[in-house]
Amino acid sequence: MWIQQIILGILGLSAGITVAGGLFSFIIELGVLADFADRTHTGDSILLYEDAAALGGAAGNLLFVYQIPLPGGEPLLAVFGLLAGIFTGCWAMALAEVLNVFPVFIRRIDLAKCVSWAILGMALGKGAGAVLFFWNQWGS
Repeated sequence: MWIQQIILGILGLSAGITVAGGLFSFIIELGVLADFADRTHTGDSILLYEDAAALGGAAGNLLFVYQIPLPGGEPLLAVFGLLAGIFTGCWAMALAEVLNVFPVFIRRIDLAKCVSWAILGMALGKGAGAVLFFWNQWGS
């Protein structure tokens, strides 16, 4: 019985590490941290920024999972809200910059002629998936 708990613990920890690694890789790939370093002219500290982002994510997970109370109450919550809002805004800007890649990609591979067919295919696939989902009652 206890061996199952150990295996589940190892599996859960491994899955969590994988998802967190993917998320932080995505943040770094989008260039959010590099943009911060570029705008503040502190490019020599980029490794410190990456370490701080990873440690902040790990600390946030520990606080959430173990429900550790933090002293400070509402003032600390206001500071957290401000910092989370700044980070979310920067992430949205980085995503918007990445989306500029699609028009260039479509032009380069000469997909402009059949983009309407690609959109129609995605719409039909989404519709067929929704019909199957609700027909088989997978949603309930």
